[in-house]
Amino acid sequence: MNLETISTCPICSSTFFNTFITAKDYTTSDELFEIVQCNQCKFTLTNPRPSQNGIGKYYQSENYISHSGADKTLFDKIYLLARRVTLKQKLTLISHYKSKGELLDVGCGTGEFLNLCKQSGWGTTGIEPSDTARKKASRNHEILIYQKQDHITNQQFDIITLWHVLEHIHDLENELRKLTFLLKKDGTIFIAVPNYNSPDAKRYKEYWAGYDVPRHLWHFSKDTITSLLQKFELRIIEIQPMKLDAYYVSLLSEQYKNPKQSKIINALKAIWIGLSSNLAAKKNNNYSSMIYIVKRK
Repeated sequence: MNLETISTCPICSSTFFNTFITAKDYTTSDELFEIVQCNQCKFTLTNPRPSQNGIGKYYQSENYISHSGADKTLFDKIYLLARRVTLKQKLTLISHYKSKGELLDVGCGTGEFLNLCKQSGWGTTGIEPSDTARKKASRNHEILIYQKQDHITNQQFDIITLWHVLEHIHDLENELRKLTFLLKKDGTIFIAVPNYNSPDAKRYKEYWAGYDVPRHLWHFSKDTITSLLQKFELRIIEIQPMKLDAYYVSLLSEQYKNPKQSKIINALKAIWIGLSSNLAAKKNNNYSSMIYIVKRK
């Protein structure tokens, strides 16, 4: 296993980390990965981790549904059903800030969100590093999709979206800096990430599917993502919950924790835990996943 070690915290530049939790890759390799936390600012990250050149094999699985679009298992079908619902919710949310314009979806996967935006009159562009997902998106939806941000020149966007993408980006600081250049002065960024301070994360601990090591390189809380964005003169103007994520993440987490448990019991427990998590999250707005709506300062 060829791993690289992060020696400096991207937020506060501290060089001191404590072990936070050890989690398993249930998707492809069954390998164990350490998640550490900065002593100073509490930013949490997978460390050590696969390099950018070595991470690809951890995505090479039909179990990784966001890239494959497969619908073979119960989990796949639930994911795809939830995705159809959330796609419309995302478009509605964006429309509160801008009715039409140029939209960039970073980590667009197989392009379903971009296609919905295109049908609604938006100018659409995508970024997707996965060759398989990018080709499928281009073939199915005829959408312009680049492999890297560097390939976009002389263009800025009214809306930039990162739906469960920021946690996958190796060079976090450089990529966020590039995003600010691609954003129009009055533009808006929508960032959706898992929240390890959610009730379901605390319940499942190392089995929590939101850790998704080693594909998730960074693990965010409200405080740490706020601090990270402040480094780039960005401010959070609103936070929205992704309530369906609590159910899907609990479904996967229950499977990881109790692999011999029947699918019916698994599903029933996941529904109960997802509901309990969402109800508890109301107290302090700590949902399983959250959307951070961001503007320039």
